[in-house]
Amino acid sequence: MRLYTPIPICFPSTALPPQLPPLLLPRPPHRLASVLAPRSAARRRGLPPPPPAVTSIMRRCGRRRAAPPPAAAGGGGEVAAPDAQEKRDGTDLKTLPTRFWKVAAPYWWSEDKTQARLRLAAVFALTLGTTGISVGFNFLGRDFYNALADKDQQKFTMQLLYYLGAFAGGIPFFVLRDYARETLSLRWRSWMTSYYMKRYFKNRTFYKIQSQSIIDNPDQRINDDLSAFTGTALAFSLTLFNAAVDLVSFSNILCAIYPPLFIVLVVYSLGGTAISVFLGKNLVSLNFMQEKKEADFRYGLVRVRENAESIAFYGGEENELQLLLDRFRRAFENLSELLIASRNLEFFTNGYRYLIQILPAAVVAPMYFSGKIEFGVINQSVSAFNHILSDFSLIVFQFQSISAFSAVIDRLGEFDDLLDGNESSPSSQRDSIDGINIVFKSNGPSVLSSNGSLTQSDQSMVLEIRNLTLLTPRSGNVLITGLTLELKDKDHLLVMGPSGSGKTSLLRALAGLWTSGTGEIIYHVRNSMQLQKSNSSSDEPSNMNLEGGELLRSSKQRRDNGIFFVPQRPYMVLGTLRQQLLYPTWTEKAHHSPDNDAQNSADPLPFLSEVSTSDGVSAKSEVPTTSELIKVLEVVKLGYILPRFNGLDSMHDWASVLSLGEQQRLAFARLLLATPTLVLLDESTSALDEANEAHLYSQIEAAGITYISIGHRKTLNKFHSKVLYISKSDSTDTNLRSWELKPTDQLPLEESTPFPS
Repeated sequence: MRLYTPIPICFPSTALPPQLPPLLLPRPPHRLASVLAPRSAARRRGLPPPPPAVTSIMRRCGRRRAAPPPAAAGGGGEVAAPDAQEKRDGTDLKTLPTRFWKVAAPYWWSEDKTQARLRLAAVFALTLGTTGISVGFNFLGRDFYNALADKDQQKFTMQLLYYLGAFAGGIPFFVLRDYARETLSLRWRSWMTSYYMKRYFKNRTFYKIQSQSIIDNPDQRINDDLSAFTGTALAFSLTLFNAAVDLVSFSNILCAIYPPLFIVLVVYSLGGTAISVFLGKNLVSLNFMQEKKEADFRYGLVRVRENAESIAFYGGEENELQLLLDRFRRAFENLSELLIASRNLEFFTNGYRYLIQILPAAVVAPMYFSGKIEFGVINQSVSAFNHILSDFSLIVFQFQSISAFSAVIDRLGEFDDLLDGNESSPSSQRDSIDGINIVFKSNGPSVLSSNGSLTQSDQSMVLEIRNLTLLTPRSGNVLITGLTLELKDKDHLLVMGPSGSGKTSLLRALAGLWTSGTGEIIYHVRNSMQLQKSNSSSDEPSNMNLEGGELLRSSKQRRDNGIFFVPQRPYMVLGTLRQQLLYPTWTEKAHHSPDNDAQNSADPLPFLSEVSTSDGVSAKSEVPTTSELIKVLEVVKLGYILPRFNGLDSMHDWASVLSLGEQQRLAFARLLLATPTLVLLDESTSALDEANEAHLYSQIEAAGITYISIGHRKTLNKFHSKVLYISKSDSTDTNLRSWELKPTDQLPLEESTPFPS
């Protein structure tokens, strides 16, 4: 639910020709829009630079740059803390035109550019047609009122018939223009949504945003702000084009009637624009903050829905209510300031709007009284005056819409810069010096090294960690120093240690989610052909490059090379029970059917069907059959849920209807179907009893899967051959060793921790 509705772009009724019915007027668009961007990003995408007119506007505008919102120091959630940015300095007006160009331009040079340009040309052609119709109505109105003033009934009847005929012929142009504009806006939005979603999921950008709280509410920026951008950007462009055509068409009429009236119009509009800018200078920042505070409040409501059971167990209703009311209060206070600023601006704009009703008539009235012009000419001059004034006074009439539009540009611009990797936040600066290299090597007679040479490899090797020093991404705290170990086939490793010592952080590093630190993580994969396909299928630099940086391009690449991860709370996808089991190994095939092929072949928006965000080639080709899915459920002792939920193809909110223990067993079913080389288990049996835990470990052992587990239970020792104990240290000394590795048969039996201190 939106706390307020952005003010739409619309022409004031007083600025319209009195004889032109509202039906024939441009319909106001329903949304706002936005973006942000440097010229270099346009060059990287192969786009033309902003046109000179845009650059000149940028030079003429100026304001202090807005400070970026500070990021949270810890893991964080979807949004930053509500106190992170209570005030905002304002939008950098110098960058707005280039930001707009950066976000708007890619679509017009995309794979859909032919359709986009043809549709845009049609919209502009229809806009020219509607302008011509408006000029025609101007002259019809003059003759109509002349006949009325002369009391010439025959001429009046004839002009009335002309009017009705003009209505019948003109209405289709206005309707078709609006329809063409809206369909183009929808197509543009569809492409941009696909474009931003692919970039959002590529290289795990979504994870970095969430874990480091870099920006607030990316979901709102993708859904609301992109929709607002396409609708309003197109509407503003057409409004400016229509204003330019109107200015040329009606200026000739006005100058032909009385040239001094044109001078009065220019002075009046320029003065009104200057006053409007002065009175509404705070609206941009207030609109920006309103979007953020609304999203924070909505996210709080979503969290209550997603954590309803936990809140009910804690009895935390009053606390949640207070937190939500506090967030709503923040939105209310900002909206109150926004309404006050809008009220002050409205005092002026309403007076400005109503004064023009009498101003042109007052200027030309002496000519009518002296008999130099007819009565119909007064109406014609008022109509032409209002048309031109509406063109000159776009800032006055649409200042609130423009300020809201600028706020959306700011939000989308921040998001676009982040997706481009151009943000200058501390996190990006730290990411630029990351030194943990993740390398895949073929586990065969020879190994493809980083420089393309072949070296011998131990075929039983699964994982090597060489001199790994792990730091937290934002603060740079040292978690692990100089870790070196080798893991061979079925050489299972248990990672233990106190809470906060860095156990899960080690798994994040192994998965490529954290790369802050130094050292090498080398995976030995089974299929050398799969490794070569994964590297050769991409236009990007090979992941075998050992020069530093993030070598692992995608989670899919890691998964396709036989590395699997099972978290403590498994992720339940939106879909059927069958899709839960096939996730994530056969995600594409789980949603694929022959009907989809027929639909995609005739799809008018093919870019919505392209969902791949990585270049890896899946090693899994055969989708498990229904009988295999049923069998694996029985293996993990979940066979009883099939009659409970009416089979594999029923839809439910699985995170709610399944207990945590059932979800963990379902995650093991996914694991057994995928049969990876190595699996990383992060307390993946914490909600299970010891009997079920032992049963599941015996199943993955029997499947020939090597595993690394994080856990606290002593019962886990018997399922592993080695134990890595990580101690908690607050030291920043990277030379201080905080880990110890031992075989499980050398552990003391009565110690509370595996290793004596």
